[in-house]
Amino acid sequence: MITFIHTADIHFGMENYGRIDPKTGIHSRLIDFQKALHECIDRAIEEDIDFFMFSGDAYKTAHPTPTHQRLLSECFFRLFKHNIPIVMVIGNHDHPLTFGKAHALEIFGQLPLEGFHVISKPQNIVLKTKGGLVQITGIPWPSRSQVNLSHEHHSRTVSQLTELISNGLADIIQQCAEELDPELPAILAGHLTVSSGIFSGSEKRAVYGTDPVLLPSHLAREPYDYVALGHLHRYQNLNPHGHPAIVYSGSIERIDFGERKEDKGFCLVKIVDKKITTHEFIKVSTRPFIQIDIALDDNSSQTEQILAQARKYSLAGAILKIVYTLPAHIKDRVDINVIHNACESAHYIVGIFPVRPVIIKEARAQVTMGMNLPELLQTYCATKPEYTALKDDIINKALELLHEIELEDNH
Repeated sequence: MITFIHTADIHFGMENYGRIDPKTGIHSRLIDFQKALHECIDRAIEEDIDFFMFSGDAYKTAHPTPTHQRLLSECFFRLFKHNIPIVMVIGNHDHPLTFGKAHALEIFGQLPLEGFHVISKPQNIVLKTKGGLVQITGIPWPSRSQVNLSHEHHSRTVSQLTELISNGLADIIQQCAEELDPELPAILAGHLTVSSGIFSGSEKRAVYGTDPVLLPSHLAREPYDYVALGHLHRYQNLNPHGHPAIVYSGSIERIDFGERKEDKGFCLVKIVDKKITTHEFIKVSTRPFIQIDIALDDNSSQTEQILAQARKYSLAGAILKIVYTLPAHIKDRVDINVIHNACESAHYIVGIFPVRPVIIKEARAQVTMGMNLPELLQTYCATKPEYTALKDDIINKALELLHEIELEDNH
């Protein structure tokens, strides 16, 4: 039996919604992400797994700070000290997207140490573990820059390039699968977008619509026993009733409020035999994201209405956002300072945001200096439905009054 942990989307450097920790000098959210990864590695050591599968996006950007690199190295070297090999597939956040530049994980592949396997281009590797040999097909994030270097593709549109890369990836995966030994355990690991995958929040806003997209049928091939994916931040199995399982392990910590309702963790995978593979999603302890949505009325104190709603939640250590809706005719009397003081147990308050319904302003009549009185009144009445039936009477009465004024002026 082969046992391994599958994780992805660590995203060290995603330092939103927090502050500098006075004890360490490190951003509190970076500490949260490292804590989640340590929890994952604790389980890996406890289970004495055969290897650790990381499916891309170690950092927020391809240019991590020395602090980010140090903290990630501390985590991975714990695995190294327990003789657990690490296989890393390059994700889009790890890739500099510029020809010739090193990717963010390249240093691990350059270390003169056994146990670090960095996959930066599509390939098959055979990994020797204490449980036996394992075949791994690694498919890193597909970079457009490699295609754009070819002159024959310069005239293609973005959508044409995306389709070209998608078809090319499917062909590469098929070719890699055909080269594998069907008797040995085999894993397909990639940082990819699958058509039936569900986006969570941040990754959708960043890349949705420009990703090369693969079908589940492109991945669920013989002789793979498990497909370990990264890129989408929600845990999901895209082939729940078939073999192999096509699994996004999801991010290990919440990135933004689009992920506030999702559990975060990693997958413990066991290949018992060919056609018999199980995986278990294991949750990690993450910092809660709480969003309070409330519609206010004018029957009681607006501030107290928000506080009453906030008391329903355990705010200690949470990242908090409050959104309150006011009717158009009600004045905003919310005391922001009182709410901040009442919610001081929260780790970080993103904001207290008012929302008002959009008021559609009535279109004004389009009049010009050259119009005479009947034309002006005709245009004005056309914008007032309540005057439609009285329009002729109004114009006639106005002309009579004008005539009387002219007579008085002449007199």
